[in-house]
Formats: sequence, structure tokens, C-alpha cells
Amino acid sequence: MTTAEEQDPALPTPVSLATIAREWGRIGCIGFGGPPAHIALLRQLCVEQRGWIAASEFEDGIAATNLLPGPASTQLAIYTAWRLRGVAGAILGGLCFIVPGLVLILALAALFLASGTPGWVRGAAAGAGGAVAAVAVHAAWGLVPGSWKRAGSARTARARWIGYALAGAAAAATVGPWLVLLLVATGLLEVAVRARPGATGAWPLPLAVAAPAAGGLLSLAWVAFKVGALSYGGGFVIIPLMQADAVHHYHWMTAAQFLNAVALGQITPGPVVQTVAVVGYAAAGVGGGLLAAAVAFTPSFLFVILGGRHFDALRANRHVQAFLTGAGPAVIGAIAGSAVPLALALTHAWQYAVLAAAAVWLLALRRGVVSALLGAGVLGVLAALVGLPTG
Repeated sequence: MTTAEEQDPALPTPVSLATIAREWGRIGCIGFGGPPAHIALLRQLCVEQRGWIAASEFEDGIAATNLLPGPASTQLAIYTAWRLRGVAGAILGGLCFIVPGLVLILALAALFLASGTPGWVRGAAAGAGGAVAAVAVHAAWGLVPGSWKRAGSARTARARWIGYALAGAAAAATVGPWLVLLLVATGLLEVAVRARPGATGAWPLPLAVAAPAAGGLLSLAWVAFKVGALSYGGGFVIIPLMQADAVHHYHWMTAAQFLNAVALGQITPGPVVQTVAVVGYAAAGVGGGLLAAAVAFTPSFLFVILGGRHFDALRANRHVQAFLTGAGPAVIGAIAGSAVPLALALTHAWQYAVLAAAAVWLLALRRGVVSALLGAGVLGVLAALVGLPTG
């Protein structure tokens, strides 16, 4: 594999691995707020401050990584480091971006999932969990404009968009673990609809069609693999992919604990997909959390290291574009639909008041997710202090 410098002699002097470790680690520590914050920090570093990557190339990187399954902002962090120092840069930059948030979320998981935690901790967890359903709706709503535009202006295309979104919502609310099958089906259906007469077929997509029947670490690895390699549409689509498995099928955690896991993934820096590490911790302790994170993030490294040089061709492939035109609205529907089981998982009446307040904060006032979850956690602490149930 040639390095990024060999691919493009016009690039500046190669960036040292020490610099990549320092800068990508810094972003991993301060990258609160999910993918928009990560993209802004990477653009500021690579394009505006250091001039390492041209603005047009950075935008192309965003577009290409959004075509891939898995966490797009993590893949962008890996891709930008790959452009500067090839494989070594990709591995080092990706790890430095991921590890700070992973360490923090595992520490918080140990606190929030432990038995005998103080009342104020239980209250904070219950309060933040109460807001999660509103965060899901907010995440879905933010994806609508771009996906609607991608569908085009034809009435039939927009009708299909609505159908895909409704199907995704229904699947997330009922058959969450198998949602990946629906995402693939809607994508391939759109490929078939948009194919030119005489086209030879659809873009091939590898798909594991059945979950492992065995329990334990193999099942945990399967759940993490779905999150990292078979999910489209950003971090929040992992919720319906994980919830039924983690709570109902394998009983690794309670519904309330799963709400806490989602909240922790939102308020910690780095990738939202870190939520899978909390599920892994609940299943098998620290080792399970590390295994789940490794399985979930490895595909992102492989996509960039093995396919980075082909990103331009990927963006130009009409089958890929058609697939995402179909899968995209199904993802949006799934994220919105996940709000139903998340809301049903609430166990105390006061949590629904927190949910309503979070919905107003996010959807009416258009404020940020981190502030919503932190505010909900404070309300939960107050609820615990006045004697309201939190367990």
C-alpha cells in the first residue's frame, strides 16, 4: 500500500506521527457534541489552521465517509490521518481519537451500572435517561433535509422516501435487532428502481443474514459488528440495533440501564458509537467493553486503509448513490421509531416530565444535545433529593 505522500507529491512535508497523536488525541478529548463537532474540529485543524488538506478534498472526504456503514466522523478522523501519514497515521490517529472517550465511558459505566450507587447518581442516570427519546427524535429530524433532497423532486421518488421512512420506524419499534435487513432491503429496492434499462444488477453488499445462536462473547461480538459494519446513518441508528439484543434477548442490562448507556454515549467526547462499550461492560465487564469497542471500530479502520484510494470511485458509483437514497430514509425512520421503545422504558412519572422538557429544549428551542442531557441529569438529581423514586 502506498502512503498518502506517495499518492500525491503536492502534499506538504509529511506530518510526524507525534503530531498526529497529539492533535487527534486532543480532538478525542474535547470532541463533545457528536459528528458535527468532530467535523468542525477536524476541518479547523487540517484545513484552516495547518493547511495540511485542501478544503475541497476535506469536503470530498466527508462525502465519501458518509457513504460507508459505521461511524462517519470516526472514519473521517481516520481518513484525514491516513492522508497525512498513510497506514501508520490512520491507525495512530484513529486510536487517539477513539481512546479518550472510550476510557471515560467505561469509567462512567462502572459508576452508573454498579449496584449500591448513591441516590444522586441514580437520579442523574434516571434524569438523563428520561431525555433520550427526545434526543432520538431530534437526531432523526436533523437528517431529514439532506435525505429528502437526495430523493429528488419526482412525486414517485418522494412517495418511496415516505414509505421507506415509515418502514424504518415500524421496524425500529418492533424488530430492532433485524433492522439491518430492512435497511439493506430498502437500499437494494431503490437500486432496482433507479437502474437503467439493461443494467446488469445492483451494487453488491455483503450481509450476514443471521445472528449467532450462541451466547456470551460471540453474541456480544455480533451485536458490536452490526453497529460497526452494517449500520448506516450515523451514531443513533445503533439504538434499535442494540436495544432488543442487550435488554430483551441476552438480558445484559435493564431497559433503564440501556437508557443510561445511550445518554453516556452522547455526553462523552468522541464517537457516539462508544455506547456499544457500555453494553459490552454490562455483558462482560471491562473486557467486554473493550471487545465490543474493538469489534465495532475495526471495520472503520479497514474501510479507510483498504479503500481510501477508491473513495472517489465510490462516490461516483450510481448503485452506491441509489442504495443510500433508499436506505437513508429508512435509517431516519428507524432513529425516530427508536423513540417509542425508549419512552416505554421509562419507569417513573417524573421522567416523562423530563422527556417533555427535553423535547421543548431540543425541538422547539433548537438547543444542543449535550446541554439537554446534562440538564436532564440535574433534574434527576433534584428528583432524588426531594425523595422521588429513581431505581
